[in-house]
Amino acid sequence: MTTTIRSRAAIVLVLIAIASTGCTTTGIARKTPSRAEDLAALADYNKRYLKSINDGDIATLSSLTSDEHTMIAPGRAPIEGKAANDTANGNAFKNNKFDEHWYPLDTQVSGDLAYERGTYTTDVFPNAGGEKRSVAGNYLRIYRRQPDGKWKMIYDTFNSVPAAK
Repeated sequence: MTTTIRSRAAIVLVLIAIASTGCTTTGIARKTPSRAEDLAALADYNKRYLKSINDGDIATLSSLTSDEHTMIAPGRAPIEGKAANDTANGNAFKNNKFDEHWYPLDTQVSGDLAYERGTYTTDVFPNAGGEKRSVAGNYLRIYRRQPDGKWKMIYDTFNSVPAAK
């Protein structure tokens, strides 16, 4: 009985040692990126995401959207999940061309989660013709690092601010 207890204790100590070294179950340690690397990766991700919006590129936008992505826009129910967001974005691209710009004010990273707060401007050009609509406002986005180490947006919420008179 004492040998069994010692064997179990030894196994527990080995598991604790492995866990404390940062090894994964495959025995390969995942390097923790620096803050600067995380911020650069998020900025690059946002450039690709924004370009796909302005290009009306639903395939690229979908590839950058997490399965759990939820968009919370003013005056409507949240759009939850990749499929629902793909449908909404596809309809928007079918009807409009966008010229959107993001101006980050604060980006923070904590482990595998990050958030970014900022302002935006968007000019919307109806594909059928007509007047351009312009909107500006504030946004808050939450990102999660994926198992492959890349970031994806999981929540996107924004408001619009009335134009100055």
